[in-house]
Amino acid sequence: MKKHIAVLAGDGIGPEIVPQALNVLQTIGQRFGHEFDLAYGDVGGQAIDSRGVPLPPDTLALAKKSDAVLLGAVGGPKWEGLEYERRPERALLGLREQLGLFANLRPAKMYSALVDASTLKKEVVDGIDVLVVRELTGGIYFGKPKGIEQTQTGHKGINTEVYTTEEIQRIAEVAFKAARKRNRVVTSVDKANVLESSELWRRIVTDEHKKYPDVELRHMYVDNAAMQLIRNPKQFDVLVTTNLFGDILSDEAAMLTGSIGMLPSASVGSKVGMYEPIHGSAPDIAGKNMANPIGMIASVAMMLSYSFDLTKEAESIEQAIQKTLDQGFRTKDIEGPGTTLIGTKEMGEKILENL
Repeated sequence: MKKHIAVLAGDGIGPEIVPQALNVLQTIGQRFGHEFDLAYGDVGGQAIDSRGVPLPPDTLALAKKSDAVLLGAVGGPKWEGLEYERRPERALLGLREQLGLFANLRPAKMYSALVDASTLKKEVVDGIDVLVVRELTGGIYFGKPKGIEQTQTGHKGINTEVYTTEEIQRIAEVAFKAARKRNRVVTSVDKANVLESSELWRRIVTDEHKKYPDVELRHMYVDNAAMQLIRNPKQFDVLVTTNLFGDILSDEAAMLTGSIGMLPSASVGSKVGMYEPIHGSAPDIAGKNMANPIGMIASVAMMLSYSFDLTKEAESIEQAIQKTLDQGFRTKDIEGPGTTLIGTKEMGEKILENL
């Protein structure tokens, strides 16, 4: 197999974790006989500094002609004072919109070696395996009207929550199909007791469920879902929800596992999928060889599985991560008693050895 991959390292710890993931990817290529052609582009704050915009046209063109995109991280305090349309995060929204990536898949799975790293009790988190399916291109982040307007007494900020039948149908389909490969339970999260957009969401998800009689559908209000993720997270298999609610709940689910640095994500919906860790740019530890590269490396595994259908290759990466953790090696974010503290580069090397 030969695949073309756009590599966008971005800001903060991105340039430190991406090389570790690429080492793993190239090793997979050598071991299984695949060829991964890498092309690099500017994105986020780094692109603002060098090109004046967060998503240069040639970066977008590179992403569109690739088979998949690997993204490190974007953003940081350096660019927070810029006007909204020029901030690094606009690159993420632009890529999602232009590539047609309407579904974000975020797994929150507990590695057995890290049970003690969670802030919750062992009996609560041991065995967690949740997949959050977040709608990515609709909702309040994209709805119009939006903006800040002058009023007689000051200003008012406006954002509009909008969802259409088609948008809800396609994200529900992703969730039901994902559940069929797991434990066949979908929990749809909304706020249908207050929001009309959520009332429509619940109605359309319920209708879509008729096509999947082998999958159980549950409905839950978002405030209860946030509570239940802490109280009893093992009740969940697949969570499907809106852009805003998914943004919040997926980070909450991630922290159940001990560290946000551990977890990957996939943004899918069209020909080109985009894969990135969920932890962000972490500017406070950038350049210090402290960042956890496992989320980035696991994102490579998701790319192999979801975009290229290379299941064995993805599983071999997951097994290498598990073995490295079982051997007691830890970055700072997951360090604990009796473990061996190592840096970003060293963690990448250990995973490579076990691969």
